[in-house]
Amino acid sequence: MTDRYRTVLLFGAPGAGKGTQGKILGTIPGFYHCACGDVFRNIDIRSDLGRVFYEFSSRGELVPDDVTVKMWAEAVRARTVLCDYKPHADLLILDGIPRTLAQAELMDEYIDVLKVVHLVCADHEEMIRRLRRRALKENRFDDADEKVIRKRWAVYERETYPVLSHYDDDMIVEVDSLGSPGRVLHDILDYMVPTQDAVFSALAEVE
Repeated sequence: MTDRYRTVLLFGAPGAGKGTQGKILGTIPGFYHCACGDVFRNIDIRSDLGRVFYEFSSRGELVPDDVTVKMWAEAVRARTVLCDYKPHADLLILDGIPRTLAQAELMDEYIDVLKVVHLVCADHEEMIRRLRRRALKENRFDDADEKVIRKRWAVYERETYPVLSHYDDDMIVEVDSLGSPGRVLHDILDYMVPTQDAVFSALAEVE
């Protein structure tokens, strides 16, 4: 399926810095950052998928995996129509999706995953402190509750961490997420630049 989007996944636990690093990478030519959270925030609830999304979210229920993936696919397609994202030239950087094994399997239809950058943190307590500081800084006081943070972490370990098993080991690289933002970015680019170079070389051969 040569028309799948060439993709790098930013993967990691809550607070690992996926969003921060994704936004920075998205400012670099040749990378296009897409955060799943932005897809949900920008959904048109008047559309067919939007109405389905609203039905579940208004009841406080999780949106089914197939609906989530369809919403994501429509959002990305819209960005290609607007020429914000140019699949022939840009590497797609995904942050926050796939969140489950079922989503990973469904998304194989759309994405060709070249690399999985796993932001790891050996010190769980430091990660929890980081999440509390971030929530307080952004005035999200409910999210600053340690019980809420630990619950999110448990959900990640139960539902999202297994997504790594869907991809070949040689595609997965680990980056320590507890360094300074600049250091983490530097380490990510050590893996991302060769991937981008390979894509550009392939494009040059086709042209």
